[in-house]
Amino acid sequence: MTSRLFKVLVTHPEVPKQVLDTLKQKCEVIVCKNVPPLKSEVLEKIQGADAILWAHYQPLNGEILDAAGSQLKAVSTMSSGIDYVDIAEFKKRQMPLGHTPRAVNNSVADIAIGLMISAGRLFHEGRRMIETSQWETDRHDWLMGQEISDSTVGFFGFGGIGQVIARRLLSFDVKKIIYNTRTKKPNEADFNASHVAFDQLLSDSDFIIVASPLTPETKGIFNAEAFAKMKPNCVFVNVARGQIVDQHALYNALKKRQIFAAGLDVTTPEPLPSDDPLLSVPNCIILPHVGTSTAQTTIKMGNIAVQNILNALEGKPMVAPAY
Repeated sequence: MTSRLFKVLVTHPEVPKQVLDTLKQKCEVIVCKNVPPLKSEVLEKIQGADAILWAHYQPLNGEILDAAGSQLKAVSTMSSGIDYVDIAEFKKRQMPLGHTPRAVNNSVADIAIGLMISAGRLFHEGRRMIETSQWETDRHDWLMGQEISDSTVGFFGFGGIGQVIARRLLSFDVKKIIYNTRTKKPNEADFNASHVAFDQLLSDSDFIIVASPLTPETKGIFNAEAFAKMKPNCVFVNVARGQIVDQHALYNALKKRQIFAAGLDVTTPEPLPSDDPLLSVPNCIILPHVGTSTAQTTIKMGNIAVQNILNALEGKPMVAPAY
């Protein structure tokens, strides 16, 4: 008598085919069909699942785990950040939870460097001036930007993504890399980086890159007081989570030219409404959270999530456990 295949629910239909094919070699795979995923469909199809590949950003909590049933053995997200997951609930149930942190490092680092350049050199403001016939040719100070070379770059958060960004920045001949984290990084010498207090990060940085997880401690930490401590030439870049920033305070800082410019790949909410005040300031470039949106990264994320699930179903440690 043959044993049954493990049943795995995949919550998004656009997980790459080659990722699903790997999973189908060992499991019965049920795929949700709606884009965006509907909670009602997830709750219906999740019943009896042995594992879940959570491939979207809606809340992952006790309600979902209860709907699956007591046979559920493992869950893996297909993301690096897991601020939408009720970690305490998973720990209480001793439910294995995986995520895909290292897979996103290169693509998010590329976006961060792109935002540093495009915000620092006022790409968006320049484009708007072309569109409104305000291209000026006689002023030497017109659209004067900020260079990365010989600058002090500050990181709020210096984990995997931050360190990949820092490695790329070494080739830009930056003057100094500083970072603020809860503890000093043992490998900071690899990047000629120095651990500093939060206030020093704000006051010393020509560029500030937010690459930190969203936690109760980091939520809203970049507020009006923080922006007031930054240099007037500071370029602020956020590739982490929108809620780390008080966007009204950021709007005011940009509108008053209290800081030089900002580049954002993440906002609150997402999607950002078309009438949001941040879209009205010329010195702010905003992307629609595309930091991980490359074919290579999506496949890497999917493969890690699948391996997390297969390992857990076989009684082995996940390759990327979330806790």
